[in-house]
Amino acid sequence: MNFAPWLSMLAVVLAGGATALQAPTNARLATAVNGPVNAAFVSFAVGTAALGILAAILHTRPDVEAAKGLPWYAWIGGLYGVIFVVAATWAVPRLGVAMTITLMVAGQLMLSLILDHFGALGVPQAPISLTRLAGVALVIGGVILVRRG
Repeated sequence: MNFAPWLSMLAVVLAGGATALQAPTNARLATAVNGPVNAAFVSFAVGTAALGILAAILHTRPDVEAAKGLPWYAWIGGLYGVIFVVAATWAVPRLGVAMTITLMVAGQLMLSLILDHFGALGVPQAPISLTRLAGVALVIGGVILVRRG
């Protein structure tokens, strides 16, 4: 039996849990460092240091030649992270963790359907279907239930 897909799914679920922890952690930090942008800066600095240590432990080195051939958008992933972290840091004290994360997941799913449908940014193409739309509708329904809860 191939366990790789199950391990991948478990890793992603755990990473999702980490984002649920990250939002209130950074919101708490924001109270001490004068706002969500400063909290995000500290968060990214700590994350950058952790990645540097991990890369050193794993002895990984970037392939400079391959990096030169990348399209421009391959270099701006960190900007999306900035938007995510600042928005979550700002929203948690106003909306709560569950509402913030639920809304973020809804936004991720809606854009994901579009990216998959068109095969944008080099992802495999997967057309929008009624089943996939129903899945997103269920998440949006979850947003409504969390809001009313």
